[in-house]
Amino acid sequence: MLLDGLHLLAAYRDAYGMEQMQVIARSSVTERPDIARWLRVGTQSIVLADGLFDALSPVETPGGILAAVPIPRGPATEPPAEGFLVLLDGIQDPGNLGSILRSAAAAGGTEAYLSGQCADPWSPKCLRGGMGAQFALHIEDRADLPATAAAFQGVLLVLEPSASASLFDLDLSAGKMAFILGSEGGGIDPRLRALAQRPVRIPMHPGVESLNVGAAAAVCFFEWARQRKLRAAN
Repeated sequence: MLLDGLHLLAAYRDAYGMEQMQVIARSSVTERPDIARWLRVGTQSIVLADGLFDALSPVETPGGILAAVPIPRGPATEPPAEGFLVLLDGIQDPGNLGSILRSAAAAGGTEAYLSGQCADPWSPKCLRGGMGAQFALHIEDRADLPATAAAFQGVLLVLEPSASASLFDLDLSAGKMAFILGSEGGGIDPRLRALAQRPVRIPMHPGVESLNVGAAAAVCFFEWARQRKLRAAN
């Protein structure tokens, strides 16, 4: 996969080291101290003419440094034992997917299972949205979500705007938990939906459209984290 920018390079280095990282720099910025430092320590470093670098970069305004690295097989460190799982069905926008993974990692999630209709979690845009979250989670791409849900030994929550139960009225503080989230347009596979024990909604003021799936995911994940913290404190 291709990492763009200093933040992602540093996140990958801190997680997996630099042994398999090929650093690629834009020739006109190699004198910058922050770029030059990477060229000095990189085991495989190359400098490209500006035009060649810009053609390779996945962004419109290149930051001057890229890295080609292997896709990791798992999280860099052992995830927390009490984290939650995320099952994502048909999240096609890579920015949204990256944001969801970032929120999951930040709130204490441990695993993310993605249907074949999801965006590529290792694409440049999704990596920028995740900002290193992919290196903190166990991610299974093109997963069989109904099979994963059927094997899960815990509570499966599915987010539905029409559900009668409010997220804030549920006890999320004990037991294993998994959140099922689907695309805003296509919804959730009926086979997967049938396995969820608890459909829940995020209460909102009347007349307001439903939340973007990335925002809704963050609300769910941090409500889980808030309740777990309160339980631990008591």
